[in-house]
Amino acid sequence: MAKRKPNDRAASLATVGFEAKLWAAADALRNNMDAAEYKHVVLGLIFLKYISDAFEAKHAELEAQRAEGADPEDPDEYRAVSIFWVPKEARWSHLKASAPQPTIGVLVDDAMAAIERDNPSLKGVLPKDYARPGLDKQRLGQIIGLVSDIALGSAADRARDTLGRVYEYFLARFASAEGKSGGQFYTPSHVVRVLVEMLAPYKGRVYDPCCGSGGMFVQSEKFIEAHAGRLGDISVYGQESNYTTWRLAKMNLAIRGIDAQIAHGDTFHNDRHPDLKADYVLANPPFNDSDWRGELLKDDKRWAFGTPPAGNANYAWVQHFVHHLAPTGLAGFVLANGSMSSNQSGEGEIRKAIVEADLVDCMVALPGQLFYSTQIPVCLWFLARDKSGRSGFQTRPYRDRRGETLFIDARKLGTMADRVHREMLDADIAKIAGTYHAWRGDQGAGEYADVPGFCRSATLEDIRKHGHVLTPGRYVGAEVAEDDGEPFEEKMRRLVAELREQRAEGARLDGAIAASLRELGYGG
Repeated sequence: MAKRKPNDRAASLATVGFEAKLWAAADALRNNMDAAEYKHVVLGLIFLKYISDAFEAKHAELEAQRAEGADPEDPDEYRAVSIFWVPKEARWSHLKASAPQPTIGVLVDDAMAAIERDNPSLKGVLPKDYARPGLDKQRLGQIIGLVSDIALGSAADRARDTLGRVYEYFLARFASAEGKSGGQFYTPSHVVRVLVEMLAPYKGRVYDPCCGSGGMFVQSEKFIEAHAGRLGDISVYGQESNYTTWRLAKMNLAIRGIDAQIAHGDTFHNDRHPDLKADYVLANPPFNDSDWRGELLKDDKRWAFGTPPAGNANYAWVQHFVHHLAPTGLAGFVLANGSMSSNQSGEGEIRKAIVEADLVDCMVALPGQLFYSTQIPVCLWFLARDKSGRSGFQTRPYRDRRGETLFIDARKLGTMADRVHREMLDADIAKIAGTYHAWRGDQGAGEYADVPGFCRSATLEDIRKHGHVLTPGRYVGAEVAEDDGEPFEEKMRRLVAELREQRAEGARLDGAIAASLRELGYGG
């Protein structure tokens, strides 16, 4: 496996560069518009710029091949190489030239409608409300001018990379601007990377039943490319209940060139992939969702380990993931910390059944302040349908780890990116993922060893002794203090002397304060 070199802190936190400058300029044009509304204005234009750039690059290529029979205005020439056909009224050059006009909102809406008309896979996806009276047309023209400078004149692949980066960066900034509600559509990329780097989805079917804006799939694509694989080696399936978020996901994946089957609908009540058995499940479901209408699904076939409580969907999600795993499938997902220890409403019994079925491969406790939607610390669950070592996607099988579970306490990792948000850096992600790969027996991952305070390989009997609670802190123990070489008796004498000195100094200070108060007429 190729190793990535950790970037320095500044690069990892991505607080500099053209994306940040572009965001600052775009945000300045927001005026009084709510971030949740403005998000669709800007991201829709970035998407339109992407497909137009890719189209224009191919158009120029075909124009140069006219003598050989190529037709730059034949839609099939573009569809044959997975490039969206862009009709003349939707091309960016036309919109850019018309940006100063008061009719620009109508022209953008018409462009979006034309693209949906000629590209069925985008039907119902693109925003088409740029002509609404509440949207300042002068500012809209300025935003078009701003977006015009992204990847200007670059080839289609360069346009995809640059615009993809901008789209991803803007998703993160809008999530931050929206605060709690931003968590509904965006999982921070560094959290997603922990999941992806640990599961290592090289080949097979990847499924996210609550996919938000598609970040799990984007990071999976990046992982494959970083390890010299091909995007076509995975098949992508997803579902998202929020319609506007589903549209963001469709655009996000289209920019990346990811051919994904992303359905819109409620995963619990209208599972759009009922027969799917995935090789990898990657997900960040809503935390502690009490409004999932669980009372309507009491006898659902997915509840193989017990009926989840109607007041909390955590264990409904866990069992939905297990239900959709292939015989050798692996799942990695984010849940609230309470899922590891809760005994309310039968959750403890469900967790016990899952543990006794030997499905829990690894548990990771993460630090707080990683998410835009909540400041609470969260955990990562990793489930394996088969721990015997069988796998259809490795050069050799994993080791047999039946009856074992790895616990990782990563609560001390990460760096504050700003006053309220923490970020996992490359070195943190490599430490967590590397520990799991070594324990799991990945080829070339090195030897695993328990590290007090950080990781421990526990047996099923160990977990039983803890009442089937899965909190890593219960298993990894305390961090070993470094031995400074000072003999114990000498250290005790030194500490006692220091304590006496501190007490004497405190007494002297108290006396001085009392004397000063007497001089001022206070006290006896």
